[in-house]
Amino acid sequence: MRLDGRIAIVTGASSGIGRGIAIELARDGANVAVVDLEERPKQGKHYDTDIQSTTVEEIEKLGCESMFYKVDISDEDAVKDMYKQISRDFGCIDIVVNNAGILVPKNMDDISVDEFEKVVSVNLTGTFMVTKYALPYVKKSKFGRIIHISSQQAFGGGGGPSYTATKAALVNMTKDTAVEVASNNVTVNVICPGYIETPLQDYHTQETIAEAKRRTPLPRFGTPKDIGRSAVFLASDDAEWITGTTLIVDGGWLAPV
Repeated sequence: MRLDGRIAIVTGASSGIGRGIAIELARDGANVAVVDLEERPKQGKHYDTDIQSTTVEEIEKLGCESMFYKVDISDEDAVKDMYKQISRDFGCIDIVVNNAGILVPKNMDDISVDEFEKVVSVNLTGTFMVTKYALPYVKKSKFGRIIHISSQQAFGGGGGPSYTATKAALVNMTKDTAVEVASNNVTVNVICPGYIETPLQDYHTQETIAEAKRRTPLPRFGTPKDIGRSAVFLASDDAEWITGTTLIVDGGWLAPV
């Protein structure tokens, strides 16, 4: 087990990509703090239509420890309290995965300022705060790892001005933080998923799903497990000399551009 006994935090881990990451970290031996607004997984219109078990339950089936923490990562005090509680419950923190994010699929004409700022408060400011308050803990670890989840849309439009802007910002924040904490032997990397089969895709129509399939060179969409295995690699000793990098996991979406 590459992550045997290590302690991981995954935000937005009840559903979708976060759930997949949390389960795959546990599959490789990590104990996982599951952070989200709701413990029950989201059931989507196109994907995960009948999912029932919680992420904690799935992790415990794998023989690892897990606890759920209800946290709004856009609330600074809540983030501070989260670290105090998790460090008390688990004793240390080795891996932090910033996956929590929201999407408002509106264009510049339609999105309100409040909606734009809400996306920024979760996707960017929330990730910043989770990272900022993680540093005292991961710097003490022999295996300090911070992993952000961005998007292929960090490199182009298509998700609305708020989503694409925040996801692009995460790529550069990764590089900046990686340089800052390198002397503490902490790595910071970012994964940019392509089209992944999760409830986040509920806004799609059958026509836009077909178009996304056409634009993905590999003959299937991605799954949360695909992103989970990428996160396991970046969290493991196999990636101990990789930092400040962007790992695109998109089925080849960006390759023809």
